[in-house]
Amino acid sequence: NYIGGVPNSAKMWTAFSKGDFGPYFGTWAPFYNIHKMYAGLRDAWLYCGNEQAKNLFLKFCDWAVDITRDLNDEQMEKMLGNEHGGMNEVLADAYAITGEQKYLDCARRFSHRMLLVPLENGKDCLDNMHANTQIPKVIGYQRIAELAHDVQYHNASEYFWEIVTRQRSLALGGNSRREHFPTKENCIDYINDIDGPESCNTYNMLKLTEDLNRVKPDAMYGDFYETAMFNHILSAQHPQHGGYVYFTSARPRHYRNYSAPNEAMWCCVGTGMEDHGKYGQFVWTHDKGVKAEDDALYVNLFVASELNWKDRKMVIRQQTAFPYAETSNIEVTKGKGIFTLKIRKPSWCDNFTVTGVGFDADSYEENGFVCIKRKWKKGDQVKISMPMHAYIKPMINVPQYVAIMYGPILLGMKTGTEDMRSLIADDSRFGQYAGGMKLPLDKAPILLPKHLNDIAKDLKPIPGKPLHFKLATHMENAIDGELQPFFEIHDSRYMMYWLALGENDYKAYMQKLADEEKARQALEARTVDKVNPGEQQPETDHNMEADVTERGNTEGVFFRDAKDGHYFSYLMQTKGETNLSLQLKFWGQDEWRISEFDIYVNDKLLCSVNNSHRWRTTQFKTVDYEIPAEFVKGKKEVRVKFVAHKGKEVGQIYGVRLLKNY
Repeated sequence: NYIGGVPNSAKMWTAFSKGDFGPYFGTWAPFYNIHKMYAGLRDAWLYCGNEQAKNLFLKFCDWAVDITRDLNDEQMEKMLGNEHGGMNEVLADAYAITGEQKYLDCARRFSHRMLLVPLENGKDCLDNMHANTQIPKVIGYQRIAELAHDVQYHNASEYFWEIVTRQRSLALGGNSRREHFPTKENCIDYINDIDGPESCNTYNMLKLTEDLNRVKPDAMYGDFYETAMFNHILSAQHPQHGGYVYFTSARPRHYRNYSAPNEAMWCCVGTGMEDHGKYGQFVWTHDKGVKAEDDALYVNLFVASELNWKDRKMVIRQQTAFPYAETSNIEVTKGKGIFTLKIRKPSWCDNFTVTGVGFDADSYEENGFVCIKRKWKKGDQVKISMPMHAYIKPMINVPQYVAIMYGPILLGMKTGTEDMRSLIADDSRFGQYAGGMKLPLDKAPILLPKHLNDIAKDLKPIPGKPLHFKLATHMENAIDGELQPFFEIHDSRYMMYWLALGENDYKAYMQKLADEEKARQALEARTVDKVNPGEQQPETDHNMEADVTERGNTEGVFFRDAKDGHYFSYLMQTKGETNLSLQLKFWGQDEWRISEFDIYVNDKLLCSVNNSHRWRTTQFKTVDYEIPAEFVKGKKEVRVKFVAHKGKEVGQIYGVRLLKNY
């Protein structure tokens, strides 16, 4: 009944079933991988009616029930610490298909309580978590809630959606940097780093939005869906060669790179294929009433489309050029009947109107929808007017950086094409990173309005080019560009967020920014390779090996530690350099810590370190250790290993870099 391509599956799953998770944690996210097989088989049946796929899916679900049967709750919770995709969701779907309780019970067992319990209690626990590990879990929580009428699971899902969309998302609707949710203090990383919101995350947030809206329709779900679909999803595929985007950088004057067809098989290529099926998926939804006249048809999005409402034997068409036009027309082209048409009133529109053509559209508002109940017939039309206006949207927790919006549309500006290395990515392990030069932040365009609200007033439409504007706001480092929908921008560096400063703050901020940027650029220029310990993806990228370790965070920065003779190690690239140092980052508040450990490079002892009671300060400290040339000569990569002395600890390492010596 097992279908999977995980290496050494027989040995690994045999050990797994007995509670031995060593091989499981030593293999790259096994359940995450096979979840894709589950979802594909399920969809082949649901969308294509393939009975063979249904049978394979259910037998595979039986295997999941059996392989976890003898694991206790503590073991299940430990196992779920490894990324596992939406296993709880597919098992809940098996319950929906069959009605067999064993699948729902197993779905609950696959629901990670480390995340579920805080969310149920209204606690935001997401700081520094790997974002797209968590979102599929929550999709599963909501699916269980829907099928089992479980209020606690629903509350957890709803709370997660609220904090991610309102407190942890950028103007394009995406979230995460370096694939993780940053702390409030570290949201500036969106500006400093290049790897911004991950496309997979937004795809899964749209799935969660659909699921929550199905239980309790509300216009707020359409507002988010519209933002994320037009600004992130629509922008994440190249319009000519079809390559997909992994990270969308918010750093001023950076760029995005694209997958090469049939080469780069990133996670965001897989979801990228699914992304663009979303355009028609949420335009229309409906509630079935007790009586036919109690049915409700929702217009969630303003997208040209035609609905074949089979249950009502009706066809309803929406005609619009939105967002390039501010109107839409809804027309019944076939059939008749009584129902309530519910049209989303966008949160960004101040003068939204709905008008019946040839009849009085007697309407009321409910949950953010304009509602019209009547006996509809062929030829009935409703005209929608939704004037758009410009406004700014400050970055969450970094309000000095602002995005410029027009209606729901994020506006960006092309800034140049210099040094866009790996614009079309190769199939290397780190191909998804747009690795060209980070252009200095202090040389990027900076807005200097008298008042922040003046920025929106300074947009001047360009005749004949809908949604294109000149920006008349006074700028430092000014460029002669056009604001345009971000989803139109490809093959270029760009501005998404702008530093906007009042006159009093400008000089002091600029000097501070220049000093910090100079130091950061100098460090990056010396960096050959780096790891952020304790963060899932960087550690996976660097083939971490360990026996017994722990992770945590201080001041929002993750660490990795080992104690009492235990170790952890990373495989790091040298890029042919031989004059190197190893730089480690520590936390200086160490009065209580007995930190004594050895550092090995390819199993050769580099040095022994004693950091016990060394700094006594609440600041991060970095220390460089020079590596003898013979340790790295002729090697493209080396394994850097940290081993705690007996009865001592490594002492929490927050950053690992290989640096060129100057």
